[in-house]
Amino acid sequence: MKESDAYRRRSPEVLLQLIEQMQRGRLCILVAVASGAGKTTQLEREGQERIKQGLEVAWATSSPEQEPASSLISRIPSIEWEWNGQRMEDLDMTQIQAGSPDIVLVDGLAQPNRSGAERATRLEDVRYLLQLGISVIATMNAYEDERVSEQAKKMTGIDAIWTIPGDVLKEADEVRLLDVSAESLIERRQHHRGRGKEARASTRKELVSERSQLSILRELALRTLASDVNGSLEQHRQELGLSGPSGVAERILVLAQYGWNGSIHVRRGHQISKRLNGELFIISFVHPKKALTPIQTTFRRSLKKLAAKLGASWEETASSSRSGMARLLARYAWEHGMTRIILGHSRQTRWQEFWNGSLINGLLKEVEHTDLFFVADRSMKEGERILPVRSQSSHSHPPFKRWTQAELLAKADGLRRGRFKIIIGAAPGVGKTYKMLQEGNRLLEQGVDVVIGLLETHGRKETKAQINQLPLIPRSKIAYNERFLEEMDTERLLQLRPELVLVDELAHTNMPGSQHDKRYEDVLQLLEAGISVMTTVNIQHIESLNDAVEQLTGVRVRETVPDGVLRLADEMELIDVTPHTIQERMRSGLIYSADKVNQALDHFFRTSNLIGLRELALREVADDVDERLESWERRALLRGPWRRQEVIFVCIEPNTQAERLVRHGFRIAHRLKAELFVACLPIMGRSKIEEKGMKSIKSLAERLGGTFEMYHPVLRKQWASTAVKLADAQLTTQLIVGLPGRKQRRMERQQMKMLMRLSRHMDVLVMNEIEWAKGKPG
Repeated sequence: MKESDAYRRRSPEVLLQLIEQMQRGRLCILVAVASGAGKTTQLEREGQERIKQGLEVAWATSSPEQEPASSLISRIPSIEWEWNGQRMEDLDMTQIQAGSPDIVLVDGLAQPNRSGAERATRLEDVRYLLQLGISVIATMNAYEDERVSEQAKKMTGIDAIWTIPGDVLKEADEVRLLDVSAESLIERRQHHRGRGKEARASTRKELVSERSQLSILRELALRTLASDVNGSLEQHRQELGLSGPSGVAERILVLAQYGWNGSIHVRRGHQISKRLNGELFIISFVHPKKALTPIQTTFRRSLKKLAAKLGASWEETASSSRSGMARLLARYAWEHGMTRIILGHSRQTRWQEFWNGSLINGLLKEVEHTDLFFVADRSMKEGERILPVRSQSSHSHPPFKRWTQAELLAKADGLRRGRFKIIIGAAPGVGKTYKMLQEGNRLLEQGVDVVIGLLETHGRKETKAQINQLPLIPRSKIAYNERFLEEMDTERLLQLRPELVLVDELAHTNMPGSQHDKRYEDVLQLLEAGISVMTTVNIQHIESLNDAVEQLTGVRVRETVPDGVLRLADEMELIDVTPHTIQERMRSGLIYSADKVNQALDHFFRTSNLIGLRELALREVADDVDERLESWERRALLRGPWRRQEVIFVCIEPNTQAERLVRHGFRIAHRLKAELFVACLPIMGRSKIEEKGMKSIKSLAERLGGTFEMYHPVLRKQWASTAVKLADAQLTTQLIVGLPGRKQRRMERQQMKMLMRLSRHMDVLVMNEIEWAKGKPG
């Protein structure tokens, strides 16, 4: 919108449209990962919450199983009919309109209506109610979204009888995912089956198949909603005038020219985008004054078909020189928020680069805020190397060999380990602690010995009320500077040996004088003692996401949990809440005290931050589901196969970029099931080596499961050759280095050119510095 448009008088048509939008009811959709996730129960809770706000709520159903427990929720009987021997229900629209409640609770949004009804589907009924100014809270299963249903059927065999258009979720005012792990869903289903007259125990084969199906459905739901959230984040950033990558989702741009390597680079880019759960874009450059040769035309046609097959966006742009191509590519990446540009290594000699110009050198000079990934030409050195994604485990036991006593004891230790469940949220105030206490009470009713090891209610009455009958173990008191500080009494818990301990805020740093520095270390001790633990954590506290969170919010989170601790969890569940809901809770004083509300809303709890954190959380849990599926079934799933055995080598200097390079290297190594090596190679006379800083980097690399090595300083002119030699010694397939800042680039340009020439036999990822900026790059 032009600036002058803001001052123009609104037309009668626009005014009428605005008034209609104000009168329209709100639509909230609760999306379940699968049947049995608790849609109906959550629907009733939503109604009770609205009644507390003074609104009139009606439940539009007559099913005995869906009868509202609360007498304050009025019931509007539905119209019953039969379809293929199955009992069906339609909303009684006449009764709903006559009662004119503020909100109607509607289960099963995708269901069709009976023959002869005024409208063909329940969705159309809901849209009609919204036009009347009646708000609706509705439920659906994720696989009933037509964007998901076909893939769900292909991967799980589950066929959605009815579906809704993919744009419905985007039209809704609020969409929330009811995330439940496959293990919890199976437990609920078995409990429900156990009450039936013809109940029988499921076989192991049936349970494995069911767990696989539910996990795939769950991952599809998480990724679909994450994609929708990303769309709202990009729209919000555009409204704020922000450009460049947001730091949340990967957007991969492949430079593919019309030659033999074009399709190779596209397929490699597709492989990377799938593994990193990113979007794929392709750009090709053509000379504006030269017609394509017949061979180039053939390659162009082939590339276009490949882009359509992979679902990638493809664009063709005119450029007459390599330097011009570099500027256009850098500009395109910035304007479209690309996080990574993928292209092939140059095959030119140094003199050819001097006379003809170099695209790579131009990009190293021009690109801002976007990483560069150079695809290796391995055939030049060793031929293509295709190996299975999973190397053989060194701990595998031969099938006919007798177990030794030591092996049996080691196996028994693993079996005695407690069960570990993590409840994760996008930000404070989403309801993690509330959910943990609810789960604790549910298990307590089933006869499980549950205690609260550590609880942080932050003064929230609703959270405190959820304690109910759960025993709360008093905290231990630690003397420090003539004061007594309190922490979780781990020793007392080890003595009591309950079956399950509830522990809030996993990332917490313990007070000085405690047995362990971090709370997660206390949790690990409980697990090793055979005590199960249920705990909570926010997405910003995950170690490897620290840089992404800082880029998104501008806040460096100091308290973190190593990713390895999260990978130990048997279950991970997400509490999904919209940014609007979190901000309303904030204004109501349910998260922080009144004197901190405005500052929080203006900083960490800004809408763009909350949208980005929500997307990070959805993608992180989806990755976790995929990792578990791949582990169970020994095959790649939604993210596709990764057939090359990778070794990731991160070469750093002792500077501010080092931590980010290590974290990013870990996330790549983790996704590719690769070994991670971190080498610190200082430049003589320039890199100031601080012992404390290097200890911090070494500790970080080892916490993330990598191997760290500190090398003696080298001359600047020897840095590139030394880095490549060290990488070759580890049989590296992907080298990760940092691109110097714009001020240092002139001095380092020769070394970067040298590095690119010497490392053509391996993939090279050149990472840019993180900066936060509006508008266009300088």
